[in-house]
Amino acid sequence: MIRTLMLVAILLGPSAIARAQDVQGIELCTRESNMDRRTGCLQSNIAYLQSVLTKNAAEARQKLTAAASEIGTLKAEAAALKGDVAALKAALATVQERLEKLEAAAAKPAAKPLDKPTPPPAK
Repeated sequence: MIRTLMLVAILLGPSAIARAQDVQGIELCTRESNMDRRTGCLQSNIAYLQSVLTKNAAEARQKLTAAASEIGTLKAEAAALKGDVAALKAALATVQERLEKLEAAAAKPAAKPLDKPTPPPAK
């Protein structure tokens, strides 16, 4: 059991290290024996990383600008909707007042209750 775990650790260990060093666009400069070529390799890696950083910063800036404008638009829409809701509440209150007045007028008894029919006038 212990031998199996050690074997797995030995086999997986180097592959994890190799994957960590594998970055696209970056050259492995340690293999160069000539100092001028190694320096050039490192400078090219630095230039590549700076271009990637610049590109990522520009993309992030564009996304932030787009998000900020969308937030502004959504805030304006929310304010407009709040105004619409306030207008609808005012209209509803007016309609309810009118309805209450009509119900009160319908509930008032007539001025002269008609309990018995009046006889026709005699001729």
